[in-house]
Amino acid sequence: MNILDTLRISASGLTAQRVRLQAISSNMANARSTRTDEGTPYRRQMPVFQAVKANSFGSELAQQLSRVEVVEVERSEAPFREVFDPGHPDADEDGYVKYPNVDILHEMVDLMNTSRTYEANSNVTETTYKMANQALELGR
Repeated sequence: MNILDTLRISASGLTAQRVRLQAISSNMANARSTRTDEGTPYRRQMPVFQAVKANSFGSELAQQLSRVEVVEVERSEAPFREVFDPGHPDADEDGYVKYPNVDILHEMVDLMNTSRTYEANSNVTETTYKMANQALELGR
């Protein structure tokens, strides 16, 4: 494994967590959106990650290293929350309003997890740069 592999792997993690953060932000911003362009409540978005081999050649260790890719961003098929609110413009004939299948508490936990994972990848990148600079200094 070399420095470039380490940077590529960390960069893929940073990119994946950025997409995850965007999905969480969208989920939280639309947690009470009862009508989208499709005419239904907003559906929770969830990015799907996949491990991709970073290097198919080289040592056994190098072959086991993986970077992460975002394959797609799925929309949750979980049922909508129904709240009795007959005065709401989107209420059905029984007075119930369908709200998005977004749980703010769940989104906050995902947000903390995403933030920590992003920070860990950022620290790996920073440490790798420091190691490369120190190696260059030793070579002088």
